[in-house]
Amino acid sequence: MSSHSSSNLHQQNNDASSNLSKKSAERIKALRRKKQNISTLQKDVLKGNKTALSRAITLIESQQQKHTANANKLIEGCLPYANKSIRIGITGVPGVGKSTFIEAFGNFLIQQGKKVAVLAVDPTSSVSHGSILGDKTRMEELVKQENAFIRPTASGNSLGGVAQKTRETIILCEAAGYDVILIETVGVGQSETVVHSMTDFFLLLKLAGAGDELQGIKRGIMEMADAIVINKADGENKKAAMRAKIEFRRALHFYPLKENQWQPKVKTCSALHQKGIDKIWEMILTYEKLTKNNTYFYKNRQEQNKFWMLQSIDEQLKLNFYSKPNIKIALQEQLKAIEENKTTPFKAAKHLLDLARE
Repeated sequence: MSSHSSSNLHQQNNDASSNLSKKSAERIKALRRKKQNISTLQKDVLKGNKTALSRAITLIESQQQKHTANANKLIEGCLPYANKSIRIGITGVPGVGKSTFIEAFGNFLIQQGKKVAVLAVDPTSSVSHGSILGDKTRMEELVKQENAFIRPTASGNSLGGVAQKTRETIILCEAAGYDVILIETVGVGQSETVVHSMTDFFLLLKLAGAGDELQGIKRGIMEMADAIVINKADGENKKAAMRAKIEFRRALHFYPLKENQWQPKVKTCSALHQKGIDKIWEMILTYEKLTKNNTYFYKNRQEQNKFWMLQSIDEQLKLNFYSKPNIKIALQEQLKAIEENKTTPFKAAKHLLDLARE
């Protein structure tokens, strides 16, 4: 080999080595930036920065696997600063006035010196997969408050009328200094068990004269409610609301005393005229004091964390299963086979599960 060729080869090797070094340095810088960004985001969330909180929630809601590690790191970093709030689940059928009630209740709490986070979970459009109702536009006064944070989220395919990452969102809001978390659920007849499993107090909103009084003796959501509040108890509807209150009280006597030793209460209010809101807060404070004194409050939180762990395992297993390249291909094949009546759903499922184990 000539000295000229040898020199060129040597130069090429140097250039290649230099390029690799540059790429490695860029990768290291990118990783550092990523770490710094999550660290900075966490610090801003802990300072109560609303923009940072919104960005953090968007990150944990992401379905992209590349965001999972950062989302987990963020949650772990915020966890020591959480668990300092009271979490209140609010449900009721559409038209009962949930948004009006939450706005009135939220404004009242802010007047009491509280910081209020509202996680309003809207039904999801089956077409666009977006949120239909847009609670933020319906809480015009509350959204302007310095100490209020409203996060509307589409419910997606999640049962229980809550978004998939509601638990993680609660942690972030608590870390940001919000001491009252209000979770508004879809309330369209889905199982409300999931809501119950992530809140300290479960409030069921009802209307008078809607036929709900007779439904009261049925088990289910009534059994889970810590309080029933009859909304729109104003004007001509006031007498009907008082009658409904008596009927619901009778219905609640059919249920045995709860483990927390709390006898569910029935209240009336007019969210539109801000009447009776103070009594509802007094009732919740009484509940909190009772359950903290008899340690049920803390025991319930521990049980919720166990449930959260099990749910996280389910989610991760499902994510891992569907993200496997061989499963993606086999899934389409099995779906086509079902369409053509060449296999059964059970046989197809077994085939896919067996494939995942290989």
